[in-house]
Amino acid sequence: MFTFIHAADIHLDSPLKGLEVYPDAPVEQIRNAARRAFDNLIDLAIDEEVAFVLLAGDLYDGEWKDYNTGIYFVNRMGRLRDAGIPVFMVSGNHDAASQITRALNLPDNVTLFSHKKTETRFLENLGVAIHGQSFSSRVVSEDLTQNYPQGKASLFNIGLLHTSLNGRPGHENYAPCSLDALRSKGYQYWALGHVHQREEISTDPWVVFPGNIQGRHIRETGVKGCTLVTVEENQVISVESRELDVLRWSRCRVDLAECDKPESLLELIRETFESEREQSDGRPLVVRLTLEGITTLHGKLHDHAAHWQEELRAVAASLGDVWLEKIVFDTRKEQQISEKFADDSPLAALQKSVEGIEFNTSRLLDLLPDFEQLRSKLPPDLLIEDDPFAPGEEEIALLRDEVKDLLTAKIQQGGRHAN
Repeated sequence: MFTFIHAADIHLDSPLKGLEVYPDAPVEQIRNAARRAFDNLIDLAIDEEVAFVLLAGDLYDGEWKDYNTGIYFVNRMGRLRDAGIPVFMVSGNHDAASQITRALNLPDNVTLFSHKKTETRFLENLGVAIHGQSFSSRVVSEDLTQNYPQGKASLFNIGLLHTSLNGRPGHENYAPCSLDALRSKGYQYWALGHVHQREEISTDPWVVFPGNIQGRHIRETGVKGCTLVTVEENQVISVESRELDVLRWSRCRVDLAECDKPESLLELIRETFESEREQSDGRPLVVRLTLEGITTLHGKLHDHAAHWQEELRAVAASLGDVWLEKIVFDTRKEQQISEKFADDSPLAALQKSVEGIEFNTSRLLDLLPDFEQLRSKLPPDLLIEDDPFAPGEEEIALLRDEVKDLLTAKIQQGGRHAN
């Protein structure tokens, strides 16, 4: 019997987005989050005395700013070498051969699979064959599994692959392949990378995305870590998710329907933060807070948004390691203002027009004709994944509602002046 660790999407020295500008935030703790999570991975491998470690791509976040990133990695690999633990890894889209121009000699316990062809490494003492191929460039559109060999009879076969499989929301469709193609190889375990959310695709054979080891922004919420696999007589007998992250991201939606006083709102938010902090198991917590529901406090929240942002940040600060990444006001009034106007009045007609406002991304671009030209001048790395300049349905809906609230407030002011 032996165990091994399967991890992916380390993104060493990737900046965490959305928090570093926050007053009093632990900037150094945030900047070093990916390294600290990787240190947890190294400690886990040594403590569990694993037979080997698999890294399924995107070890780095792109070209190093300097050699410190590479030196850090070599040092941690040295710790595993001293513990007698080999490491097998492939490059993904972020650390493809075309993306990383700097290089350091890796310790002799580390195997980086070629980007030119599929290779196989044998661990004869364990009866294991590991098959893998790295990315040669950032964009790999072909199915790399076509080059992977058939599994070796009487061995425990592992496929190490960076892929989007048959496509996953929020991820570029790199090295696409099908589950049937993976099964046809006769391997017992497929160690995949690229998708940042943990997912067990299949148990016969085991096909696993372990997710990334540290969330980097609000779109990467929840537990992050690696997979610990136990093998006996060439069969997987245990697959465990192990937490490695040192800082956690969370989206909290709070319904204010039962809140009719500022004091009750603040108490409800405090209880929500305390519950989220308990679930984070002592880790610092970064929250995107959305206030929703039909409430009598709607007007106060929207008229004094800046004040409420500071009030809610103070609630978070009072709890210790809790920070607000963003506050979204998505509440509603108890009744539509149009009811206050005569049905045949111009203000009522205008109100109905406001309530019927709908727009989509394409119409937004029509309103801002120079936007796409400006966007085209941005660095490609900003636009390849999690494009912040391509609003999704949630962002569009929030923007639409904010426009409606602004126009409605203006109508209400006009009605008061008319009277």
